[in-house]
Amino acid sequence: MSAETLKEKEAELCGMYEQFYDKISRYAYVRIGDRASAEDIAGETFLKALKALPSYRERGLPMSAWLFRIAHNLVVDFLRQKSKGRSVPLDDIDLPSDVNPALLAESRLEMARVNQAMKALSPAQQEVIRLRFLAELSSKEVAAVMGKSDGAVREMQSSAIARLRQLLVE
Repeated sequence: MSAETLKEKEAELCGMYEQFYDKISRYAYVRIGDRASAEDIAGETFLKALKALPSYRERGLPMSAWLFRIAHNLVVDFLRQKSKGRSVPLDDIDLPSDVNPALLAESRLEMARVNQAMKALSPAQQEVIRLRFLAELSSKEVAAVMGKSDGAVREMQSSAIARLRQLLVE
């Protein structure tokens, strides 16, 4: 990578920090359940990306997919070290404080139902749902993060949504 290209990629990465830090932090938090550790993982994601930037190769995917792959690997490493292997229930995610208490209670009950239904999905399906809807990645980006084809991700997403719909209607 030329020095000029490296400078351009560094500038792009700085812009991505502003755009993706919160999403990566939220993704890590949902997976590990500890806000401080999730923020550490988000920061470490960008440090690792900066160090690896000279060897970064464009593969037809946005740099955000690469960042989430780094974050995913850091989360897996964290979970291995802690041997917890559990996710934070969706009902533990912070909601705005200016929400009507009745609506907040109803929302928390609904999130608890979704969280329970998520447990019925395979780990891969759960990951697809987290990356697509919590981290807001495209199916191609999710495929890159998970090391799967776009078609496989779309199929997992479709079957996961169908299963969730079935469980939530019951």
